[in-house]
Amino acid sequence: MVSDGSGGPGRKPRWQPGTLMSRLDQQTADELLHLAAGQFYPPGAVLIRRGAVGTHVYLLQQAPRGMSACVKVTATSENGNDTLLGIRASGDVVGELAVLGHRPRTATVTVCSPLVGHAIPADVFMAFLGRRPEAWKAISLMIADRLEWANRRRIDFAGHDVTVHIARVLADIVDLYGYSSPAGSELGVSLSQPELGSLIGASKESAAKAIRRLREMGVVESRYRKIIVRDLTKLRAVAQLPDG
Repeated sequence: MVSDGSGGPGRKPRWQPGTLMSRLDQQTADELLHLAAGQFYPPGAVLIRRGAVGTHVYLLQQAPRGMSACVKVTATSENGNDTLLGIRASGDVVGELAVLGHRPRTATVTVCSPLVGHAIPADVFMAFLGRRPEAWKAISLMIADRLEWANRRRIDFAGHDVTVHIARVLADIVDLYGYSSPAGSELGVSLSQPELGSLIGASKESAAKAIRRLREMGVVESRYRKIIVRDLTKLRAVAQLPDG
């Protein structure tokens, strides 16, 4: 988690920390933002469908007077169950792998909270990367971070119980997207408890039990589709992670 850079507590940064836009200098970020006009998308809207042709990259932006932009990245297994592969927030791009690799979409991206999406055509996006080598570097770092995150989830699944898994995911989300507020450490994204459990392959009941345990320990405060970390040091202790 980094300072929100807004000059006051509780105010969201323009771009969520850890996103592509937060890695770019102001001029490059503004150029990327204006490659395509923004369009409003309500919760439930599907930006990308698995198996479709990758014709666009979507840049996510918080809707005016709305919550932090949030989408979920999912894939359906052979038995028909949906698996949550990741979440993305304001300042992230989605759909870049299909565009960069000239391959079909490998996951579905669904809007969780109201947002503005900039659908950037593939050729326009590639031309932007061609004239902005620093953006190529930022994209590479972003992809590397996502792969590392997925690998950590696989390792955690084998070695810890659900409470530790949940604590580690919460710590990761705070590190990636979080910001400080008077209430504590905000995640910066909206997630339900079942969605949070899905990130670690836990059932809805197991995830709810783990969140309840963290709440009873004074580590988190949970509301509808919102979790606030009240004690980040204690959260990292439960997660068996070094503090800071």
